[in-house]
Amino acid sequence: MAMYEITGKILLQSGLHIGGGSEFSAIGAIDSPVVRDELTNLPIIPGSSLKGKMRSLLSRELNGGVVPIEEDGEIISRLFGSVEQMGRLIFRDSLLSNLQELLNAGANGPTEAKYENTIKRLTAEANPRQIERVIRGSVFELEIIYRTERLEEIIEDMETLRLGFKLLSYDYLGGHGTRGSGRVQFVDMDIDPLHGEEDPLPGGFFNEINELFAD
Repeated sequence: MAMYEITGKILLQSGLHIGGGSEFSAIGAIDSPVVRDELTNLPIIPGSSLKGKMRSLLSRELNGGVVPIEEDGEIISRLFGSVEQMGRLIFRDSLLSNLQELLNAGANGPTEAKYENTIKRLTAEANPRQIERVIRGSVFELEIIYRTERLEEIIEDMETLRLGFKLLSYDYLGGHGTRGSGRVQFVDMDIDPLHGEEDPLPGGFFNEINELFAD
């Protein structure tokens, strides 16, 4: 089985909110906090959030603008998994990597409180709340593992994954995207065989894969 490690960085172009859940909010506290790492208390981007959003965008793109209810299609199913098969991609949680740089630039911390109002249409009554967001300029480390026994499908798989990154950079990650949150950019992308293995593909195909992410 061929295994590759896809790495890069997720750069936040706007504040990012991926909710961490809370049973209650004390008076004056953030109503909707972001998900955090239990050990460092720093924000993270869960692999499940990245995987789910990318799968949804690809499914809509490759199926004529409609997300199928039951079947995503062969390429998406083999990459992301289905009831019948395990997916070829493993999405790791992405950790914040430039906290000190943010602090040096004058940030008070890795997150901010964004105040929003929801309006009840029938009464026009405003309901203010505080949404926690990871601040713009934050960088998270990206790591995805790709594995396959069908070497002839690697180029097609990587082209599909690259399309997923492109679609996500045009859309948004997390919540409140239609109100400005969640704009991301993928930078410094690279792909390498795991464990220092030789390129299993003939004819320099590995270089061709790497060039897909270098553009």
